[in-house]
Amino acid sequence: MGETENHHHPPPPQAAAPAAAPPNLALSRGPTWTPAEQLHQLQYCIHSNPSWQQNPLPRISQNPTCFTAQALLLAFQHYIVNLGTTVLIASNIVPLMGGTHGDKARVIQVLLFMSGINTLLQTLIGSRLPTVMGASIAYALPLFSIINDYNDEDFASPHDRFVHSMRTIQGSMIVSSFLNIILGYGRAWGELTSAFSKRFLLILLSRFFSPIVVVPVVCLVGLGLFARGFPLLGNCVEIGLPMLILLMICQQYLKRIHSRAHLILERFALLLCIGIVWAFAAILTVSGAYNDVKPATKQSCRTDRSFLMSSAPWIKIPYPFQWGTPIFRASHVFGMLGAALVSSAESTGTFFAAARLSGATAPPAHVLSRSIGLQGIGMLLEGLFGSLVGTTASVENVGLLGLTHIGSRRVVQISTAFMIFFSIFGKFGAFFASIPLPIFAAIYCILLGIVAASGITFIQFANSNSMRNIYVLGVSLFLGLSIPQYFVTSRTFDGHGPVRTNAVWFNDILNTIFSSPATVAIIVGTLLDNTLEANHVEDRGIPWWKPFQHSKGDVRTEEFYSYPLRINEYLPSRFL
Repeated sequence: MGETENHHHPPPPQAAAPAAAPPNLALSRGPTWTPAEQLHQLQYCIHSNPSWQQNPLPRISQNPTCFTAQALLLAFQHYIVNLGTTVLIASNIVPLMGGTHGDKARVIQVLLFMSGINTLLQTLIGSRLPTVMGASIAYALPLFSIINDYNDEDFASPHDRFVHSMRTIQGSMIVSSFLNIILGYGRAWGELTSAFSKRFLLILLSRFFSPIVVVPVVCLVGLGLFARGFPLLGNCVEIGLPMLILLMICQQYLKRIHSRAHLILERFALLLCIGIVWAFAAILTVSGAYNDVKPATKQSCRTDRSFLMSSAPWIKIPYPFQWGTPIFRASHVFGMLGAALVSSAESTGTFFAAARLSGATAPPAHVLSRSIGLQGIGMLLEGLFGSLVGTTASVENVGLLGLTHIGSRRVVQISTAFMIFFSIFGKFGAFFASIPLPIFAAIYCILLGIVAASGITFIQFANSNSMRNIYVLGVSLFLGLSIPQYFVTSRTFDGHGPVRTNAVWFNDILNTIFSSPATVAIIVGTLLDNTLEANHVEDRGIPWWKPFQHSKGDVRTEEFYSYPLRINEYLPSRFL
């Protein structure tokens, strides 16, 4: 007993103290930023309108009749930015078709007219985003096929060949427009970006979308147009480079001089710089600086080489079938179908960028569906009115939203008045269309970069530290640039791409699809993102993504995307 009493039992083992968590070094190095679904540095967002006087709280300006001088100048900038791409496409394609300078002027008028009509429709009953619908270069390859077919035929004059080509383009666009109408109003396109649907046959792309796919698509919507930037600027460096430097200095540095200068230069530096450099180009032209240079340099640098002022009519209202009865050829229709698909894919990426830069939330599936369906109706109208190419959401104009910090829908709607006015009164429109293209190229260097950067911001909603996501993003971005570059550089002078089979329509479809960076990014990104297993569904950003794929998933959807004037009360629910 004594031994028992004097015996000392060893103390029970103590549980090891938990290891101290490593210090969060990020907190000691500066603040961190939480994900933001809306940009808060915009002066005017999607449903606010610029007022005549400077307002310390501009977001509260909600007057729908606010047609002020400030809004008019901002709208005019959208017209100017859209004009560059329109003139570029018409100047490159119309001469190959046998058209004269007068034909080129009429084509530009039709393109501007339809751009105004389609932009107004999209902002009212389509995407409801502040996006300009501009001419799309995606239709170039089907046009080259039409041009090549008629080059082998005999016509009384080159003008007759041009008219015959335009009639064939009309017929091809009228038929192929129904593809977008069916995909859109059949809700198939929106299903590609939403949750699983039992209508499996209608699901072609978008139940498989996530922020990991949106990032490369939006990035390549901007970066994929790099050929419109410095390569085009380099055709006349003495005009394009001063424009690029002057715009950056005025818009980003000189605005710090005074508060009033900040307001003016941030919003209107683009117009100011265009006026200065355009006047400089006119002085060089008049002084004879380009009298003894190569024809290509004259075409790019001189302000009088477009011949639009002398050939454009004073007044000309576009009307249906102005080139004659449409010609329908199955091979050309099938080729145009590929361009219609590509324009839809590129518009989808541009809509996401526009939502980001206008202060709206991501567009839900039903909005994407109705916008693509309305784009098909716009394509049908373009075929009826005899447009050279179809329209797509203008990437450059979306970049202008970010440059000016003005994401107002009303500003873009006012810009349609300028497009329609200058398309009817041809001489006035031709005056601005004589701006040398290197000036537009300098502007695009900045605007397209802003759009590409807006795509990068979508990665905040997914896990940017996931090696799986890094792999998907890297491969999608690289192939989205590399594959189209191969198809473009392998293209012959007459438009034949690397896919060359006996079926010309099949060649046009594949060459058109794989020449589009955004379309390739959608294909590669959706394939990888949906076949590579993620450790957690949160890594792909799905919890953030899902609420925006339904009309009632987020309370702000109704605020940004609902129809105006209670139109939704008179439409079937499938179109809402």
